Amino acid sequence: MSIDDTLTKAILPESELPTAWYNIAADLPEPMPPHLHPGTKEPITVEDLTAIFPPALAEQELSTQRYIDIPDEVRAIYAIWRPTPLIRARRLERELGTSARIYYKYEGVSPIGSHKANSSVAQAYFNHEAGVKRLTTETGAGQWGSALAFACAAFGMSCEVWQVRASYDSKPYRRMLMETFGATVHASPSELTQAGKAMREQFPDTTGSLGMAVSEAIEAAVTDPANARYSLGSVLNHVVLHQSVIGEETLKQLAMFGEDQADLVFGCAGGGSNVAGLSFPMLRENLAGRTTTTIYAVEPSACPSITQGRYEYDHGDVAGMTPLMKMYTLGQEFVPPPVHAGGLRYHGMSPMLSHTVNLGLVKGLAVEQTQAFEAGVLFARAEGLVPAPESSHAVAAAVAEARTRTSEADACSIVIGMSGHGQLDLPAYQEYLSGAMV
Repeated sequence: MSIDDTLTKAILPESELPTAWYNIAADLPEPMPPHLHPGTKEPITVEDLTAIFPPALAEQELSTQRYIDIPDEVRAIYAIWRPTPLIRARRLERELGTSARIYYKYEGVSPIGSHKANSSVAQAYFNHEAGVKRLTTETGAGQWGSALAFACAAFGMSCEVWQVRASYDSKPYRRMLMETFGATVHASPSELTQAGKAMREQFPDTTGSLGMAVSEAIEAAVTDPANARYSLGSVLNHVVLHQSVIGEETLKQLAMFGEDQADLVFGCAGGGSNVAGLSFPMLRENLAGRTTTTIYAVEPSACPSITQGRYEYDHGDVAGMTPLMKMYTLGQEFVPPPVHAGGLRYHGMSPMLSHTVNLGLVKGLAVEQTQAFEAGVLFARAEGLVPAPESSHAVAAAVAEARTRTSEADACSIVIGMSGHGQLDLPAYQEYLSGAMV
């Protein structure tokens, strides 16, 4: 297959929207370590998980079925923005003087400007079908909170969000977007839950963390079992499953460009759903012997769970209310500095992504905050699109690699997961441009 050097943007028709989510658990060379019940320390069951999730999501969390059908109601909402474009970054290539062919899968075209809606719509649907009236959740930078607020509005449900205080204060537009969709938003840790009060007492000046916000959101759900359930925007297996639509589309779009495979894939990693959603369908092709794609999960140096954490069982929240999960972790009580990539400020990494890293199937990289914003500005000036601070980490790693590729002998295809746009993160870019960012 020859490379098409005339095509800039590959857009699939709506008829090509994926009909099933891909579950890599079916193809892993070694099964994942099971989640453990926080009380008994025994492998968790579907029945255990229904205390916080509806039955369909509890089943998906523990499923090893290769493909799970996407309900028509979910696909109908996906069709508002999916399939999303795969764009060749030709101007960036010229700016870098690279022989690499750089593509980016742009998830910022969703109603809330990021990939998070791929799972929020699915989660809201399955909760709605189970008769749930209210969803509680946490959010960092606000992409997930916005996504769940949008999805709850679509299914006539109420939404309550605990937003990490550092982002609540520095990203007011995300909070306004959540409230526009009808959500109630609290700064976390708050005085509204026992977990929040305990954390404020222990850490009176804390800027918060996703682990703290998770504890508050779960407490709010379990104390209202008749009406409420908890919803998580990353980390868990069923969230990674829903995000697989990104990679499934990308494979078809690369073929439109004449690419047999992506040689290198870079995705930002906080909880892991973005990079996993992009790369796991490609990893399936690797495991089947059809491709040799190298996959990088790029995290912030300020919260380096993959590159500096331990691979062990840990809770996903500070209060220890979640199941114990085998993952790369910095420890449940780790509070990262208030970097602007709020969606990446999480102490642990998706168990599913962690397992692939531990097996040597995915590699971890860490990027400094200023390096990420430098790359984000470079990308914006070349391509006319301001990346989300989270996405800029993947851009930075891809740019560093592309700069080493200067001859045809070094030529390769690079795919960047552009998980969202940075239009609501411009104060952070201003801080970088003014020289005040550390």
